[in-house]
Amino acid sequence: MSTAVRDRPATDGITDGGIPARQAVIRWALRLFRREWRQQILVLAMLTVAVATMILGAAVATNTPPASPNAAIFGTAKALISVPGTDPHLAADIAAIRARYGTVDVIENQSLATGLAAGVELRAQDPSGPYGGPLLSLVSGHYPSGPGQVAMTSQVASIYNVHTGGVWHEGGKTWRVTGIVQNPANLLDQFALVAPGQVSAPSQATILLGTRPASSSGLPPGAVVSDAPATFKGLSPAVIVLVVAVLGMVFIGLVAAAGFAVMAQRRLRALGMLSALGATERNVQLVMVAGGAIVGVVATIAGAVIGFGAWMLYYPHLATVTAHTVDPANLPWLAIIIGMALAVLTAILAARRPAAVVARVPVVAALSGRPPSPKGAHRAARPGLITMAAGLVLLAFSGGWAGNGGKDSLFLLGGLVAVVVGSFLVAPLCVALLAAAAGPRAPVAARIALRDLVRYRARSGAALAATSFAVFLAVLITIIASVRFSNVLDYTGANLTPSQLMVYTPTSGGGPGLTLGQSLTPAQTSSLHAKVDSLAHSLHAQYVLALYGSSVGLTQEGTGNNNFSGTIYVATPALLRTYGIKPSQIEPGADFLTSRPGLAGLPRMLMLYGNFFGGKGGPPPSAPCPAGQCLAHPRIQEMPSLPTGVHAPNTVVTMAALQRLHQPVTLAGWMIQTPRPLTQAQISAARQMALTSGATIETKSAQLGLSQISNGATAIGILIALGVLAMTVGLIRSETAGELRTLTATGAGGRTRRMITAATAGALALLGALLGTVTAVAAALAWARSSLSTTFGNVPGLDMVIILAGLPLIAAVGGWLLAGRQPPAIARQPLE
Repeated sequence: MSTAVRDRPATDGITDGGIPARQAVIRWALRLFRREWRQQILVLAMLTVAVATMILGAAVATNTPPASPNAAIFGTAKALISVPGTDPHLAADIAAIRARYGTVDVIENQSLATGLAAGVELRAQDPSGPYGGPLLSLVSGHYPSGPGQVAMTSQVASIYNVHTGGVWHEGGKTWRVTGIVQNPANLLDQFALVAPGQVSAPSQATILLGTRPASSSGLPPGAVVSDAPATFKGLSPAVIVLVVAVLGMVFIGLVAAAGFAVMAQRRLRALGMLSALGATERNVQLVMVAGGAIVGVVATIAGAVIGFGAWMLYYPHLATVTAHTVDPANLPWLAIIIGMALAVLTAILAARRPAAVVARVPVVAALSGRPPSPKGAHRAARPGLITMAAGLVLLAFSGGWAGNGGKDSLFLLGGLVAVVVGSFLVAPLCVALLAAAAGPRAPVAARIALRDLVRYRARSGAALAATSFAVFLAVLITIIASVRFSNVLDYTGANLTPSQLMVYTPTSGGGPGLTLGQSLTPAQTSSLHAKVDSLAHSLHAQYVLALYGSSVGLTQEGTGNNNFSGTIYVATPALLRTYGIKPSQIEPGADFLTSRPGLAGLPRMLMLYGNFFGGKGGPPPSAPCPAGQCLAHPRIQEMPSLPTGVHAPNTVVTMAALQRLHQPVTLAGWMIQTPRPLTQAQISAARQMALTSGATIETKSAQLGLSQISNGATAIGILIALGVLAMTVGLIRSETAGELRTLTATGAGGRTRRMITAATAGALALLGALLGTVTAVAAALAWARSSLSTTFGNVPGLDMVIILAGLPLIAAVGGWLLAGRQPPAIARQPLE
């Protein structure tokens, strides 16, 4: 009697059993999913998260930019004319403009004193005006329709502690609050709305026009004409999110392919028996492909439920962050449907590759449970390198920072996709190179770990590609964010810390951009100082620092907006003591001290003072400086101990410089440092103090700093990479469980098992960190080749070190701590 096992039948349509066989195979796949869904929970979870993230990301990207960038100022108008309230013939001039341009929309504003640096206005506007519709919407109640009626934004109602139906007393008048309103295009706009004609002394009148004025001739004195800027028309956010979703699906597909490869290996003997019973290669493949489709459908449904639910919970917060209203139904439905279809297709394709490999395994080898031989890495490396090179070329021709949409945007997105796909294809080669580089001198446990990575390249290569993709995104976000924060003249970031409070004197212009005027009298200064001290005592402040300003500024010679943004305070002895700066640390002849990195090295700097601020104004002078206006090449010393907040004293002028130029100083305000973040009740108490004394206050805004953005991107990238590594190391170690039992039986202890797992995780993390960082830097170099100093001049080095050194270290330590448990006794491999 012969014991030979016959080959699989041919795969033509006549001998594969037809529809009944395929139905039977699909039913078997469904039963396998119901029985083994726990073994596929990682793939299910990743696909579910991918779909949910795609839906949430598409919704956020679509609704983050305003529907119309000009709506917050111009509404639907093409231009506007601003007429100052000091115009003695304001009503007649508005009537003349109306007669000249036809249909116009007039908005009158009067400033109100509230004690806050951010101003509040009493606004007269017609809710049904022809162009101001996007500037006004009703939240609750109704619009004011006559004298004595007012509607407020929620912020103003909170400041004055009134509500709909209540009474508001302001300026000696009594108003009945009829409702809550808002500027839907700018939720930070704080105003109280009254009917047209109810503002008695407007400080400014804004006239919205349907056509752009040909010239400013014939307009009232002091009137300013502003044209609505042309809107940028590039790729829509939905298209960008869809491209990112495709990359994300490729990322998930790689990891899912590793999971399905393990499932195929576990089912190898069962699939071999199915072949021995007469199943064709097509039937065997259908088992895995049908299982992948089931996983994709289940994950897509679950992801859609989670994604839409998360969007409904998040969109009110998005409106707060972006400062404009958000319509929850405004979603890119076509992009979302395509993304959901891609999730199912990703699962099918991820299952198809291991299914095709397993289907070609000889029946005898399948019954014995032996895995197929790995494919050479060089076959995928060559197209990967070519694809990556093509992506870099596309990025090089995408225009860099000067790109203006259209073709440049297509080149940018195409280049990113090609670079990422190329790095995916190169990943298996990197695994083989690391194993070859380790050599025979590496510890035995490390050699075993690297050998397993090469043997199970389907899993390790996919994990490496996924890890490098997470690192790629983190590094790229950090590089791009650093460029926005690289202009030390136009400084940006967090204005203050949550535990800092600024109190500005009435002579400081009510805000951080000081417009120095007449000094307070000694009695006024003493009274205000006493109130500030009392406030600081109630806040248990660590210190109260008096800040002084002077008629001194900084600018850079040349064209463009090169003026120093922010306030230059005076380096008084008290300020220097507060920040631990000793007089011996100040270089002889230093004019300025700054914590802004790079400011000290800027060329062609000019120090403006005296007559320039005394009324001449105009554009900054050029070197050589006119006498009494500026000083060329002032000496700027970097002093990291100064605070870094945008509105904190990050740049100060030395007393020696002021004495040399004979410039006076004026009290500008106080900085109060508290031991804990300020509460809303404390901020309200500070505002009331400022309101009664004519001062203004400022607290931390929602603006993020570079460190927060880069640290967040680094942390998220590391967490995603660690999750992928944990899953992959678990898959690889589960496949080598038999060998681990053999090692244990031959005397290998927990230390060896820990070293194997730690080496596996650390090697993949090191390769992923290197490949992702190198790919991101190469992409940035190709894209911004003409402005490399701007692109890389402010990249946080600590975040790069954390990724390159911290990620492998964390992965290795995690692998060491989570491994080491002695495996159970030699067990039989189950026949599924």
